[in-house]
Amino acid sequence: MTSRPTSGAPRSAPTLDRIAIARQCLLEPFGLDEGHLGRALAEIRAHRVDDADLYFQTTRSEGWSLEEGIVKTGSFSIDQGVGVRAVCGEKTAFAYSDDISEASLLDAARTVRSIAAAGRTGRVPVRDAKVAKSRSLYAGMDPIASLDSTAKVALLEQVERRARARDPRVVQVMAGLASEYDVVLVARADGTLAADVRPLVRLSVTVIAEQGGRREVGSAGGGGRFGLAYFDDAQIARYVDEAVSTALVNLDARPAPAGEMTVVLGPGWPGVLLHEAVGHGLEGDFNRKGSSAFSGRIGQQVAARGVTVLDDGTLPDRRGSLNVDDEGQASGCNVLIEDGILKGYMQDRLNARLMGVAPTGNGRRESYAHLPMPRMTNTYMLGGDKDPQEILASIKKGLYATNFGGGQVDITSGKFVFSASEAYWVENGKVLYPVKGATIVGSGPESLKRVRMIGNDMRLDSGVGTCGKEGQSVPVGVGQPTLRIDGLTVGGTA
Repeated sequence: MTSRPTSGAPRSAPTLDRIAIARQCLLEPFGLDEGHLGRALAEIRAHRVDDADLYFQTTRSEGWSLEEGIVKTGSFSIDQGVGVRAVCGEKTAFAYSDDISEASLLDAARTVRSIAAAGRTGRVPVRDAKVAKSRSLYAGMDPIASLDSTAKVALLEQVERRARARDPRVVQVMAGLASEYDVVLVARADGTLAADVRPLVRLSVTVIAEQGGRREVGSAGGGGRFGLAYFDDAQIARYVDEAVSTALVNLDARPAPAGEMTVVLGPGWPGVLLHEAVGHGLEGDFNRKGSSAFSGRIGQQVAARGVTVLDDGTLPDRRGSLNVDDEGQASGCNVLIEDGILKGYMQDRLNARLMGVAPTGNGRRESYAHLPMPRMTNTYMLGGDKDPQEILASIKKGLYATNFGGGQVDITSGKFVFSASEAYWVENGKVLYPVKGATIVGSGPESLKRVRMIGNDMRLDSGVGTCGKEGQSVPVGVGQPTLRIDGLTVGGTA
């Protein structure tokens, strides 16, 4: 079995510079300091609560888009504010404001402390102020400033030129470039202070190819927590080649067959099926409430032998990684399933406390205006010992899916539906032709038990994932090796 990656232990020192930046961005311009934060938290603690925190955030975002050979839109936005939370038992009171001031902070604190009136008699232990443990996984840079506007426009124009030069059947090119600079500061009721400075960039490429009156789409892209210099000529060429190749393949695609069959999933982005079908079911809130197909199954075999699934927020520069989560907890590398045995769930602080376990660094929120909840970071399956060609050669008749579009899952039952955006029909170990319209239907827990072969080519996605849950979106990563799964249902168009 492939060994899981390791990362350095959390350290306090990297947080100090980030706290200094957070002070400069989020406190000093508004006449605030740690004393004001302490007074607001003391207001909340005037009643008995189990937990409380202040979450300050400022986010600057920029986006450029190209269509029909022209950079048509450019946008820039700034959003900032503070969220104030008090927790008592299972109950949470939350208030937020886009006005960062002493008055609004204290007003929000007085509002949320009312939760204690109907709550338990918990009490947050107050210690001397301390800096939270943290990691140092990405540079605290401003990616928006890493290229000037002229260079950003030129980058998108290069995408257009390369895609059209790649094949005369390309009739339309769309490209987008997005950058974000996010600074957060977390002050906890127990005296803990944490901060993070989070860069995030993404380049997306979509092409439309036409042949004989038929049009097909291909998409590609990627990004992570670094500057725009990552998108050099070679990287742009890879994205363009992938997008154009997908569109051209689909021009020759035949209707997909339907029925129960063997399905081989390619490495990398097809791990989004694992994310949806299994990952959400391993989040702590669903399991505490007993609404997940994995509830109460710690220590049981829930997958085939050889299946090991991790959620790892400690991978350097990855889209789903965090130095600290949105509750001030250092991110972790958490083993969810090991050799088929369920080992644990992803936890935020509230669900961890109620379940009597430690938080895992998975408390995430979309912004200061949202409550944290247990969420995935980078979720992937480790590689096995099979050559991918050996896996394909083992198929008598079946589907080889190398890319996926949208999908959805029912957490309680674990049932999922996913559409393949690039797939091939395989017979007697040979890839015969591309197919279109294949929809994979199944149950996450059952699918894991039907994994028969695991490739040695584990790969993470290129950095495009965004996860939605209860109306909140956060950046995530996915990954897996080539997998053979028997007995999946394919809904086709044939």
